[in-house]
Amino acid sequence: MSMGLKCRPTCGACCIAPSISTPIPGMPNGKPAGVPCVQLDADLRCRIFGHPERPAVCGSLQPSTEMCGADAIHAIRWLTQLEHQTRPASP
Repeated sequence: MSMGLKCRPTCGACCIAPSISTPIPGMPNGKPAGVPCVQLDADLRCRIFGHPERPAVCGSLQPSTEMCGADAIHAIRWLTQLEHQTRPASP
């Protein structure tokens, strides 16, 4: 993971691609993968970034060259693949 990499403006991949199983303000049951978070604003920025109600999983995603790639399309694809790889097995 690259240290010091900053989020790409107008990307929002981390707020769209992964599922979140914990409550988010406005989404009490979390959110499914591929669905934009209700806290994602029109500029694709998190409205609750840095706030205590932001889910811990959101803070654990840190920008990296591997994840973010050259553009938002790469980031969405990478995070979607990670989502599929870490999905719990169906009973």
